[in-house]
Amino acid sequence: MKLGLALPTAGEHASPEAIGSVAEGAERIGLDRVWAFERQIAPTGPVGMGGQSFELPENYRTVYSPLEVLAFAAARTSTIGLGTSIIIALLHQPAALARSFATLDQLCGGRLIAGLGQGWMKEEFEAAGVPMERQGAGFGEFVDALRAAWGPDPVKYEGSHYTIPESYLNPKPVQPGGPPMIVGAFAPASLRRAARQGIGFNPVIQPGMDLSALEGVVQGFHAAEREAGREAGGLPVVLRINASLYDEPVEERGLLSGSPEQVAEDLPQVAALGVDEAFWSMDYDPVLPGDQLARMERLVAAAGKTLG
Repeated sequence: MKLGLALPTAGEHASPEAIGSVAEGAERIGLDRVWAFERQIAPTGPVGMGGQSFELPENYRTVYSPLEVLAFAAARTSTIGLGTSIIIALLHQPAALARSFATLDQLCGGRLIAGLGQGWMKEEFEAAGVPMERQGAGFGEFVDALRAAWGPDPVKYEGSHYTIPESYLNPKPVQPGGPPMIVGAFAPASLRRAARQGIGFNPVIQPGMDLSALEGVVQGFHAAEREAGREAGGLPVVLRINASLYDEPVEERGLLSGSPEQVAEDLPQVAALGVDEAFWSMDYDPVLPGDQLARMERLVAAAGKTLG
């Protein structure tokens, strides 16, 4: 099972120096991938999701742009993988985003994985001038348009929401057909769409979540794969953990949180569910970038023993 770390791109500790240092350090300690996410705006008032209203975390007031961050990380490293978790696809235009991903894939020598999501915050859709009704079928079209743009020239795509006139669209990605894609999704319809389109799954663990809850989420995606006529487990499952690692053991802890040694004990059970890759984002409980690296280095060592 591969292990990774989200770069310090949000909040008070985000800076070019911190991002470069963590990217280089992650490669040095043997992590498999570093990650960046997208938050375009942080409204000053409450936002809504799932019928609930809440204030955004304060660290969302500063969020570095993910593709530029990963290009910077690519220049500071040579072997470690790079990933987005996630880009809010519907806030972008497919041809432009396809070119940006392809450019980054060229700059990093094919080390990129493209994590996409539909978005959920109406204020971001308003700022982008995009109707939220584009979610669902519009997201499926967006993926098809990306793949068309990454294919041979001349590129052409015609859909209900997106059109690319017959054109030359370059550069192409290093990876044939484009970077592997994963999707941050929860709704059954979204998982079925991802499985039909051959896109991997990017579930999220929040603090306090247990193994049975994660098992249900992963099994739901495997069921969608079977429904799409695919082998269950054939598409990648990349787990995002929104929790910190701690220096000392934690008495009451959720799955994949606690000390590095405690977390390493969880990894075989998580891998057995069909999770191919996991990475930690410590922005929600801010940890200094240097401390993040030190704890991840302990996790790499402990995981070598538990995972064999």
